[in-house]
Amino acid sequence: MKSFSSRLITYAVSAVLLLSSLNVQAQKTALKDGIWRGIFKIGDIEVPFNFEVSNGAGKAPVFTAINGDRRDEFQGRFISRDSIQVNLNTFETAWFARIESDGSISGVQKSLVPGNNSRTLSFTAAPGKSYRFIEPGKEVAPKADLSGRWWVKIKPDADAEGKPAPDRVAVFEQKGNKLVGIILSVSGDSRELEGNVQGDEFYLSGVTGSSPAYVKGKISSDQSISGTIGAGAHPTRFEGIKDDKAALPDAYALTFLKPGYDRLDFTFPDLEGKPVSLRDEKYKGKVVVIEIMGSWCPNCIDQITFLSPWYKENKSKGVEAIALAFEAKDDPAFAKNALTKLKNRYDMQYDILFAGKVGGNAVAEKLPAIDKFLAFPTTIIVGRDGKVKEIHTGFSGKGTGQFYQDYVKKWNEDLARLISEPLP
Repeated sequence: MKSFSSRLITYAVSAVLLLSSLNVQAQKTALKDGIWRGIFKIGDIEVPFNFEVSNGAGKAPVFTAINGDRRDEFQGRFISRDSIQVNLNTFETAWFARIESDGSISGVQKSLVPGNNSRTLSFTAAPGKSYRFIEPGKEVAPKADLSGRWWVKIKPDADAEGKPAPDRVAVFEQKGNKLVGIILSVSGDSRELEGNVQGDEFYLSGVTGSSPAYVKGKISSDQSISGTIGAGAHPTRFEGIKDDKAALPDAYALTFLKPGYDRLDFTFPDLEGKPVSLRDEKYKGKVVVIEIMGSWCPNCIDQITFLSPWYKENKSKGVEAIALAFEAKDDPAFAKNALTKLKNRYDMQYDILFAGKVGGNAVAEKLPAIDKFLAFPTTIIVGRDGKVKEIHTGFSGKGTGQFYQDYVKKWNEDLARLISEPLP
């Protein structure tokens, strides 16, 4: 039987826990539901963004990032009575923020990867503000309509030895002062950006879970544009010329197999550590889609949102798929955790293999048959005879409009042809 003193201690502890729980519940009401406006601080650059909070007074508030027509949901949780953590989906990155007395929040975005000492970005956000860059009533009539396609020519920095950078393509849509757009490169796209045109200046930003992106530009008297674009403290300078025929190089003509090779050969562990090889019986006589990717890569995620449902619809036709994941750490336990979250979130029903740590010449070392690897993701299509038929560099998501539609059309035509081929 417990002594009086031990029972007293038990009651006291229970009371403290109850009061703590009540305090947390009371504090949760300070996280206001509805539209918010935040500002990231990147060096001397301020990058505004918008999101919506729902269930702010509950145990698991949901944050929905708003960028044009795109919506990205992030799950939040209270980690103390006045602090929250918001995990940015599969990017191993999170917001850590304190709820201030006025209902606003302030905090940082930082990596969740153990040992990753990459930059930490500070931000603040306040509820009830739906504008992006320009406050209502302070708009200045735009000097031009930027709607359409643009050649975006990257200006080399002084320390870049004057080497030319590949051109990019921008697609803008403007309605009054409001501007949305996306910028494509050979490695993929910027994801959706949103902003304003203010007189002869324009501004765009985007926050979809990875690093914040921004564009700041000027409209010249000849209707050309110039400015800076980036996701870091040292943005890239650019010049732009409107051209409705602007397009990137053929993504199927950038990466190849080296002379003397007509197929791939690899063995990597799956999420349970079991070795999986392209030579396994499971893949013989099948059309196999191989995606070189990483859970940290935004364009890879967009490619997965296309491939995952496509695979489920077509796997009964003699199709297989394999994701070769290059991750932030050369650690099977870390990779299993990150890739399991990815698999569950996007219902990836095909094999996911851990190929090693991203960086340097990792892909060239692990897949020596590939020549000129340029981007994550890269998609390799293998025919029923085991030979590589096509290699596609990068990925242009739904926000790129016609570019995405053209990709899907060619993909469906090519895969239908390969699937219809007889077994060897």
